[in-house]
Amino acid sequence: MTILNVYNNNPLIDGRQSERAMLVRKGVQLLLHEMRHAVLPELPLASGRRADLITLSEKGEIWIIEIKTSIEDFRVDRKWPEYRQHCDRLFFATHKDVPLDIFPEECGLFLSDGYGAHMIREAPEHRLPPATRKSVTLNFSRAAAQRLLLAEWATGKSFASE
Repeated sequence: MTILNVYNNNPLIDGRQSERAMLVRKGVQLLLHEMRHAVLPELPLASGRRADLITLSEKGEIWIIEIKTSIEDFRVDRKWPEYRQHCDRLFFATHKDVPLDIFPEECGLFLSDGYGAHMIREAPEHRLPPATRKSVTLNFSRAAAQRLLLAEWATGKSFASE
């Protein structure tokens, strides 16, 4: 659900992402929503890294999607292999102006135009250990609940009974 706020105090947007990255993210989020995944952007992980997008499928499978908007963006960021310890499947997402052959075959791949996305390549499964799955799922749930609360408070409406 997109929250529009003309005062730019939306607690769900941290402002660190480029306009292009936000378009890629939006298209991928739309596809994942259609696939019935719960999607959460910018989730801090136990390793200290931050997942661009993390999802929880209806079956409880955890996916991480790393967004890359240029060749240089991909080449300078070498932290992506560390995301594997926090998900069952690891994907990259990009747009039409980035050559798809730069992305490693051992990861899935989404192509997004901001209005939707296509899964170009499925990611191989690397099942998480049960304790890690529980930890990531709890982190996901707590962050989602906290963000929902902040979004509710950002409306400025009184919640006192009338």
